[in-house]
Amino acid sequence: MSDAADPVDALELELLLDAIWRRYHHDFRGYSRGSLRRRLERAQARFGCDTLSQLQGRVLREPALFAELMGFLTIQVSEMFRDPAHFRAIREQVVPHLRTFPSLKVWIAGCANGEEFYSLAILFREEGLEERTLFYCTDISPAALERAEAGVYALDRIAQFTENHRASGGRGSLSDHYTAGYGRAVFDKSLRARAVFAEHNLASDQVFAEAHLVSSRNVLIYFDRALQDRALGLFGQSLVRGGFLGLGAKENLRFSAHAGAFADFVSEEKIYRRNIRPIAAEVDHAAA
Repeated sequence: MSDAADPVDALELELLLDAIWRRYHHDFRGYSRGSLRRRLERAQARFGCDTLSQLQGRVLREPALFAELMGFLTIQVSEMFRDPAHFRAIREQVVPHLRTFPSLKVWIAGCANGEEFYSLAILFREEGLEERTLFYCTDISPAALERAEAGVYALDRIAQFTENHRASGGRGSLSDHYTAGYGRAVFDKSLRARAVFAEHNLASDQVFAEAHLVSSRNVLIYFDRALQDRALGLFGQSLVRGGFLGLGAKENLRFSAHAGAFADFVSEEKIYRRNIRPIAAEVDHAAA
């Protein structure tokens, strides 16, 4: 791909993103341009396209190619109990508040291949909250959702998952929750009994449920500021008053238009709490 400052290259990128939106209704126009360029460079090499215009032509005419391109445009790299201190904080500081609700809904926005979901499902099982909880696992990628629902991971990843689980304060052994064989670990399907897997695009879709905990970790870092604000607005609208939001280690609310809707809860682990006051009033006050 040509230099990022090349106006022709910049125009090709915008036309490609607009074509994807108009043809497939997947909106990547609010994603960080630097991140998109790096991913599209790999896609061009994969599909043998010298320019983004060539890639655009193929994308418009080859739906199967677009399905594969989604794997380049979306980031699906994660691990179970990633950043164990974050999950320890949920276990020790958030769960006591969640216990006060008779039923719970958890939204995992950008669930990728399911590592975040299984981490929370296991944590909630260990803390006795599983039976009262419904998990909504959403992602823009249908292929990622299929992998998440299958719950199958390469066996060579399990050692790291196990160490993270232990460091997060896990009760018992992670091996209690999967069976291993033929180089794979398959997580217990009962963990998915109270989970709904569905496509959802933070760039264009709306709130669909009321949640007590929203986990969207390492998703916002790939968005530009406007799309970050849109996503954080959706999270705030989705959360019950006093509900919790968990973000990734490099994400925060500090400069968001919706910062006033939340209070720091465990600031070092990027866990926030939805304020008791109505969000509309908070947003109006922030804009004043």
